[in-house]
Amino acid sequence: MSNLRFAPIFVLLTAVGLTTALPILSLAPSAYAADQADQAKAETVRPEIGKPLQAAQALLKEEKYKEALAKIAETDAVSDKTAFEIYSIDRLRGATAARAGDTKLAGSSFEAVVASGRLTPDEQAKIVRALGGLYYDAEDYPKAITWLSRSLKEGGNDPQTRMLLIQSYYLSNDIPRATSELQKDIAADESAGRTPSEQTLKLLVSCALKANDKPAYLSSLEKLNTFYPKKEYWIDILSRIQNKPGFSDHLTLDLYRLKAAAVQLQTSGEFTDVAQLALLAGFPGEAKKILDQGYQSGILGSGPDAAKQKRLRDQANKAIADDQRTMAQSEASVTSTKEGTGQLNLGYALVTAGQFDKGLALMESGLKKGGLKRPEDAKLHLGIAYQIAGQKDKAIQVFKTVQGTDGVADLARLWVIQVNHPLN
Repeated sequence: MSNLRFAPIFVLLTAVGLTTALPILSLAPSAYAADQADQAKAETVRPEIGKPLQAAQALLKEEKYKEALAKIAETDAVSDKTAFEIYSIDRLRGATAARAGDTKLAGSSFEAVVASGRLTPDEQAKIVRALGGLYYDAEDYPKAITWLSRSLKEGGNDPQTRMLLIQSYYLSNDIPRATSELQKDIAADESAGRTPSEQTLKLLVSCALKANDKPAYLSSLEKLNTFYPKKEYWIDILSRIQNKPGFSDHLTLDLYRLKAAAVQLQTSGEFTDVAQLALLAGFPGEAKKILDQGYQSGILGSGPDAAKQKRLRDQANKAIADDQRTMAQSEASVTSTKEGTGQLNLGYALVTAGQFDKGLALMESGLKKGGLKRPEDAKLHLGIAYQIAGQKDKAIQVFKTVQGTDGVADLARLWVIQVNHPLN
């Protein structure tokens, strides 16, 4: 998880005038004020406080933070401070401590400034928000949560503040709360037609991983891959789908079909295995296409298995030639049967060979005829055929009808992601 970093607090403090000359140093000699009560009411400070603060301001401008803090500390010995004097000291001490990197002192000082009730609404909003960022950077996540929550409650709607709060929940190991808040944000984005941010989706994946919730990890990774597809996401997702309990081995070829479309096959073994599976299933055109891709990418055709790869390619070419010679007979045979499996298989073979119209017509007819051993697989294959033919809307429509618990519905759902948000 990439942590969100808040703007350095002194930048925010500068924005509200906390590192510039403070309007608090109107020095008034004690003898000048006849009435001590009137003196307390005035927005002024006494010389024994004002002079050290003036000196501290000068040192602050020179970036001598340690010396400035020492000057401010001289005011601690002054008794009977007025509320305004205390506020003035805390305000300057907080700004100086923030610059000096003393998070604890800066935090306590600005908490006192907020509690004084002397800030304008705009100043208070900025300081409350800055305190949340200060404690977050200091890895004091409970306090970060307190102040960031207050910032949002008091009217702040900054997305960065919201994300910082959620990350604070995450980093304090309140994974259920972090997950819940992320899901709210994602749902709000989707209902408003907005794309959830990549950071939000990545954090949701991290929450599932930290909770060791495998189903939640897979679903959140799928959502991340939907909007921000990456090769490594696809490989992880497909591996987890294949290893899910109940995934049927007969869907192995279908899984590799999706992998080939999404991220391409990666190894010579994958290319040859998929080609062999396609040949065994009666789809030599598909096998040849896979092998051709392997040769074009340079993965096939060299090394100790080059001869074996060539024999497999020759086998695919021969099977294609044989199919072409018997095509009319095969078409008549599958059309005359009472169930549609033959039409679906022949139609898919034609689609993979580039004969889209004829192949799709056969598949559609076979699906309508029924009597299928695996009707959900048939719908998956029709969706893939539509996708190959470039008919994306029809492909998605069919994929969304696929059901099942053996992995076929998972593959169909992932095909929708691939069609809608292709990596390449």
